[in-house]
Amino acid sequence: MSDPSGTLATPLPVIEPPEPRSVAELVAEHEVELVVVGLPLHLSGEEGSQAALARSFGAELEAILGVPVEMYDERLTTRMADASKRGGASAAPDSLAAAHLLQTYLEGRAAIEERDDE
Repeated sequence: MSDPSGTLATPLPVIEPPEPRSVAELVAEHEVELVVVGLPLHLSGEEGSQAALARSFGAELEAILGVPVEMYDERLTTRMADASKRGGASAAPDSLAAAHLLQTYLEGRAAIEERDDE
């Protein structure tokens, strides 16, 4: 989840199993305006069967949520989460990976907005 300014991502507990209705409850509880779903791409950038499952999950979410759902490349977020754990982070690895995914998304969006403002 990000802060209201959309600059800092913070890990939330992992939803097990990842089910659209559980995500919808979190979205409503926290008044979320946008959901970002990790897109597991191969290192080459190609999509495989896991990416197809993620896209399907994203489509299910979009059908039941009242907010936009965006897919975002999640490559290397597990490595980033591992580094955070070694650095002392206490959240679960999947929560850390999701926070890194969102942080990367937010930074990319901010860079685009800054470029558009020039």
